[in-house]
Amino acid sequence: MKPELLKISTQSTRSFSVRQDMLPNINSRWHYHPEIELIYFHKGSGMQFVGDSIKRFGRGSIVMVGANLPHYWKYDDAVQMRSENPYATVIHFFEDFWSRTFLNLPENAIIKHALEKAGRGIDIEAKNEPHIARLINQLAVAEGPSRIIFLMEILAMIGSISNPKLLSSIGFTYNFEEADKHRINLIYDYSFAHFKDKILLEDIAEIANLTPNSFCRYFKAKTSKTYLQFVNEIRVGHACKLLIEDEISIKQICYESGFNNFASFHSTFKSITGKTPLSYKQIFMPKAIF
Repeated sequence: MKPELLKISTQSTRSFSVRQDMLPNINSRWHYHPEIELIYFHKGSGMQFVGDSIKRFGRGSIVMVGANLPHYWKYDDAVQMRSENPYATVIHFFEDFWSRTFLNLPENAIIKHALEKAGRGIDIEAKNEPHIARLINQLAVAEGPSRIIFLMEILAMIGSISNPKLLSSIGFTYNFEEADKHRINLIYDYSFAHFKDKILLEDIAEIANLTPNSFCRYFKAKTSKTYLQFVNEIRVGHACKLLIEDEISIKQICYESGFNNFASFHSTFKSITGKTPLSYKQIFMPKAIF
């Protein structure tokens, strides 16, 4: 499905862009760009789409997205986020802004390795890599040559992670067809608005301006998954958020997330996360102090 080509503005006095987004959903659409993106979510949470990966992001999430890899950050709504005042540091740079020769130097093999891995998207947690988070904070306010040095250090640290968490599947490819540009965002917007309800195939097909059978073939061809799988991943992501908040029972979470029976919720949750809802909830429960 067609993401939108996003043009990144860069000042003529800077070789790459660093900005701090204080407004959620500033780029809440399925998009791509030739620049590599490194984003650090200081506050706020929501659903993250990178290639064919769907998962939640939250405070302390750091993600590096390779050139032309489609992605989409959908923050939780203002009521869900309450007074968190979400913001993120966003870095955009071309892979060869420091020249291809420089990148091919043997000393920079670890940086080149990080950029190659970014082609599938790399997911990092600030709590696990505090030095990366600290350097991003320093880069956000740096001037002069320090900006490039900080970026090099960040990429070297990412490249040195022994088993980086890659997001998009190894076989993910995308055919950028101009005719699909608007359709994907209509499907995404409708899915987010209605995932708690029963979404009829006829309704989502109409949104996409396709017949039901054509929609099923179209969606599977473009995403390598069925529309039901896609919606269930959104539902499970929402359930993960509710489980972490620990405010309502697991059975209530089942129905609040759009599932119509507990058995289906339990099996779908485990197939997507590898954990049962209860075991997932227990990970985030406060540890007893004796």
